[in-house]
Amino acid sequence: MPTTYPKCAPTEMMGLLVLLQDHHGEQDLARLADDLDLEIDEILPSSDFAEALRLVTVRDGRVSFTDTGRAVVGATIRERKALLREQLRGTTLYATLLRALEGAPGNRMPEEEVTRLIAFTAAPSDDAVLNIINWGRYTELFRYDPEQRVLTLMRHRSGRPPAAGQAGRGATPGAAVPVARSPAPTAGGAGRATTPEPASRIVPASV
Repeated sequence: MPTTYPKCAPTEMMGLLVLLQDHHGEQDLARLADDLDLEIDEILPSSDFAEALRLVTVRDGRVSFTDTGRAVVGATIRERKALLREQLRGTTLYATLLRALEGAPGNRMPEEEVTRLIAFTAAPSDDAVLNIINWGRYTELFRYDPEQRVLTLMRHRSGRPPAAGQAGRGATPGAAVPVARSPAPTAGGAGRATTPEPASRIVPASV
């Protein structure tokens, strides 16, 4: 999977996926941006992140669900996190990061070491580190202690997440968190300049 990490919060990407579901799983990006009262470049980080995780495909400005994307948007919160967790595991950066945590004493790693690892596969800015850590926390790949600035690997029961098309049976489709209207450069608030927070000030993971 490509290693691309646009600045995109989980709630923002999920908001875009829910909107795509309202359009029966396929629509022009320009139309989706118009529905959100945004410029098209303001939703590109969310669509790019979703495409990097193989939740959607984008061709000639038109976005459509993959089977995994449909499963994610129709899943329960727990199932959704498991599905996204597996998609993140398939990226170069998270695979590298998780291997390093597996081999670290106590499965713990200081933030400084995380930043050095990120430098090999992505821009090692505070903003990039913040985004990457928040996604790992949201999907429960690891915990983050903001006082000690340490990541700790989380263990999960063996077994795979629900297969595409099986997640969320009995759940209400589209029960995702709506698009966040934050000033971050992503869907629901992308493209507006912000001052990156220090990596030590990690925003609580969304649910």
